[in-house]
Amino acid sequence: MITTSDKSNEKTAMGTSSTKSKTTETGKRRKSTAAGAKKNFILDTNVILHDFNCLENFEENDIYIPFVVLEELDKFKKGNDQINFNARAFVRTLDLITDDDLFTKGADLGMGGGKLYIVNASRDNKRINEAFPDKIPDNRILAVVADVEAKHPEMKTILVSKDINLRMKARSLGMLAEDYINDKVTDVDVFDRGEMVIEGVNPDLIDKIYVQPNGVDVEEFSFEIQPDPNQCFIMKSERNSVLARYNPFTQTVKKVEKENNFGIQPRNAEQAFAFEVLNDPDVKLVGLTGKAGTGKTLLALASALKQNKTYNQILLARPIVSLSNKDLGFLPGDEKQKVAPYMQPLFDNLNVIKQQLGQNSSELRTIDEMQKGGLLVIEALAFIRGRSLSGTFCIIDEAQNLTPHEIKTIITRAAEGTKMVFTGDLQQIDQPYLDTQSSGLAYMIDKMKGQKIFAHVNLVKGERSELSELASNLL
Repeated sequence: MITTSDKSNEKTAMGTSSTKSKTTETGKRRKSTAAGAKKNFILDTNVILHDFNCLENFEENDIYIPFVVLEELDKFKKGNDQINFNARAFVRTLDLITDDDLFTKGADLGMGGGKLYIVNASRDNKRINEAFPDKIPDNRILAVVADVEAKHPEMKTILVSKDINLRMKARSLGMLAEDYINDKVTDVDVFDRGEMVIEGVNPDLIDKIYVQPNGVDVEEFSFEIQPDPNQCFIMKSERNSVLARYNPFTQTVKKVEKENNFGIQPRNAEQAFAFEVLNDPDVKLVGLTGKAGTGKTLLALASALKQNKTYNQILLARPIVSLSNKDLGFLPGDEKQKVAPYMQPLFDNLNVIKQQLGQNSSELRTIDEMQKGGLLVIEALAFIRGRSLSGTFCIIDEAQNLTPHEIKTIITRAAEGTKMVFTGDLQQIDQPYLDTQSSGLAYMIDKMKGQKIFAHVNLVKGERSELSELASNLL
């Protein structure tokens, strides 16, 4: 019997349905032919900034882009962040399909697609002006929704926005409004579960795992549910137990050792599982999730340092998420000095490892030499755009704040001999238009599940301190 923690998750509305309906098992948008007649979709700016290829995901339905959205996109075209890239990419897409029909008859979006319109709203829309008199972009978008509704009463008109407040305003007027969920994850329960426990195992098989360092053939086990590649679990019988991992490369179930990595010893089964997949060079992509204090970044860094002779460089990076509406321009100094405060948590983890080592230890000297020689680099995530990372152990911290497209952009930087580790807490997302289901970290784990070179470990038990664990659970 397999025992795991199970929590219910809130269902979200489907992107092409006019009512709140349950998401399908695959998380894909329902075919509009199955959901009903052809529909009209009005897109908010944040949808485009989230996914510049969004026009491809509405099947044969018609899409309307308000002029105010183009005005807002224009403000985002300059810059080096992902949203700036998305704004430029979308505008280039529009330029390719722009002709006179775009504003009158609509531009054809190709086989299987509907039409695209660029539209403006009437300024004297009494319904909108009475409810929301302020002349702000959100209210102008609502006016477009009202106009399209009035012109096409026979069709359902739906506002698609990642802004909850705008969706609430639309619904208050009786309009249909939905989140953009094309890349949303449906099975979010996996991010609440701790280690998997498999009970009722033949004790002789567990004994065999202990004496065979290369593992026991998976065919000797009768799993009720076939484990995923690189899945780790606790196997129990009436007289013994073992920490184990299914190794897809050897088709065996092998024992997970509690290894010491540069002075860091795993304190629980989940941390031992993390080290198991982090230390395996055959596993090229690792996702570590868990709440604050579970040791995600520390474990990844300790594992990378242990493998310093395997990789040419260790790179730690994290996205810059400003607080209190302050961006880098508010901070003094040059570019490196500006990003230094955002990188400090990574230096803190490095200092924890240094404190575990003796002052005269060879491991401590190795860390100092790597930093001086540029072999251990800590920098802002934005600086890796366009690079090709070869022979690098790359750790991306705070990955819950990345969009699916940003995750893809980073992973495609990996050249031969590179391992990528993404760490993050899906309960601490700081980006306004991302949630547990649409975070790039969750998307990556959902899409990569089942691949031989990928592993995911969810850390549940906090080990930072008793106070930290108490605050994480109760506050």
